[in-house]
This record gives sequence, structure tokens and C-alpha cells, in this order.
Amino acid sequence: MNRRAVLGTLIGATLGSATLVPLRSPSGSTTEKPVKHPAADRRRSRFPNVPLRTHENQEVRFYDDLIKDKTVLINFMYTECQGACPLTTANLAQVQQALGERVGRDIFMYSISVDPERDTPEELSKYAKGFEVKPGWLFLTGTQADIAQIRAGFGDNPLLEAGQSNHLSMIRLGIEPLERWAGCPTWSTPQTIIRYLSWIEPKGQRPDGTNMRIVRN
Repeated sequence: MNRRAVLGTLIGATLGSATLVPLRSPSGSTTEKPVKHPAADRRRSRFPNVPLRTHENQEVRFYDDLIKDKTVLINFMYTECQGACPLTTANLAQVQQALGERVGRDIFMYSISVDPERDTPEELSKYAKGFEVKPGWLFLTGTQADIAQIRAGFGDNPLLEAGQSNHLSMIRLGIEPLERWAGCPTWSTPQTIIRYLSWIEPKGQRPDGTNMRIVRN
């Protein structure tokens, strides 16, 4: 490998993008070999890039469209839930109100149904309207198998019934490009949820003598 090729390899590793590095074949012709950044591959491998449908009936990809390069709040729910789910949704509606214009701009909220066969986009739309959900917060459904992959990616057991999901009582907060993920109970006050988010933001307020549950997938 000549000096130019070696420099290309080093630059590609430093910048973290898929860089085309020229290589010399035995015959002297030049070929191009893509060099992928390990961090980008690791980030992508953490979450399934399965298709989902929003309560606005738009198809999205879980990683590419919803998670990649974003700060997110994620919870699991289902519309037939008569216990924790409506309380959590009402709580998150206050979080959205408090965050104001940040939601949909630099913070995105996702509520994923663990009962996707019943929770069609139409049902989720009715549910979202009932809580006066604003832009920047999506309710999501998909196939049972794809939802199971997402649940498993967050450490939940997808074999559990909807009402037994471990994550009906947990809100996930993440800054995907920084690979920072945390969790807080759904019964936390809106101010507490926002404070948890601030703790993991680069310029956010740090905890002072307060317990914080850090979640690693």
C-alpha cells in the first residue's frame, strides 16, 4: 500500500464516515474499498431498523427515521390499557407542553404500542387526539414481530402479554449520537422527567445527590 492509501485509511478512521480508500492491485490498477467507522456501525446495530406506522399513517423506519442522530423520549403503551398507560400519556402531555418548541425540533417523543394488532394507526390517532398530542410526538404501531424486536432491544421480554411489559412503567431517554441512554419511572412528575433528560444532555444540569437510573442495552 502506498503512502497516499495509508493516509486515506487514517483519515477515514478519524472522520468516522464511509471513506473510499484507493488500493493498488497486483496488476497496478486502482480499486476502491469502503472503510466504515466502527462507532456508526455499533450505533446502528443497537436497534432494529424495522418499518413502523405512525398515528398519522406514515411509514417510518425505527432507526433511520426515528432514532438516528436524535434526542428521544420513548415509552411503551397500548390503547386498551386502563391502568398505567393513560396516566403516563397524560404525564407526557405535560412534558411536551413544558418543553414547548423543543419537541419536534431537537427532542422527539415516541409512544410504541405493545398491542399492535389492535392498535392500528386509526386507533392510535384517536388516542393521541384525546390527549391533545402536538407535532413532535408520534404514536407507533407495526407487526407483532417487529414490535417484539424493538421491545427486546430495550431489554423487555417480547413473549410477555401487553399488560405485563416491563417497560410500561419505564420511560427511556436517549441521545443516540452520543450513545447516552437512561430510564426513569413513568410515574415521575413532568419536571422530574425533564430533569432526567437534562442530566444526559451535553450542556444540561448534572444531578446533585440524586439517584439516577442509567440503562445500558
